[in-house]
Amino acid sequence: MCIIFNFYPEYKTGIIFGIISAMLASLFPIFNKKLLENYTPRIVTLYEMTGGFIILCFILPLYFRFFPAAYFFPGLVDWLWLLILAWICTVFAFILSLNSLRKISAFTVNLSYNLEPIYSIILAFIIFKENKFLGPGFYLGFSLILFAVSIQMKRVWDERRLLKKIEIV
Repeated sequence: MCIIFNFYPEYKTGIIFGIISAMLASLFPIFNKKLLENYTPRIVTLYEMTGGFIILCFILPLYFRFFPAAYFFPGLVDWLWLLILAWICTVFAFILSLNSLRKISAFTVNLSYNLEPIYSIILAFIIFKENKFLGPGFYLGFSLILFAVSIQMKRVWDERRLLKKIEIV
């Protein structure tokens, strides 16, 4: 972060918000893991999505007051895509994530969240042919993220194998 801060001081506000966002995002699976001790993934999803909806209902009017939009209501095709994104890419994916959180650690979940930008970039390669814009820095970062995730998954795998050996004995 210091390197980025020194090279791009004009983006300090964005970098600070990014750091705060990353810290809060890292707490999310930890709290969810705790909630899953008492509630099912569907109940946790219901409460969290409902809470997000209510908060947005209060924030959006203020946002539109200070940043007026050219249009407010999506068209028919937009509603279809919004429903697909809401149900499949958000609710269904979140429930799957919570189910996995019951079996793996919050640390591993956080580590795997680091792969989300990689998925997006790979899709941009395939769909928009944007791989020509990436330099060696991207491939180095990509390799580091994959390496970190692989090491963590190997550690979890070895730990589970050891626990199974102990249970047998």
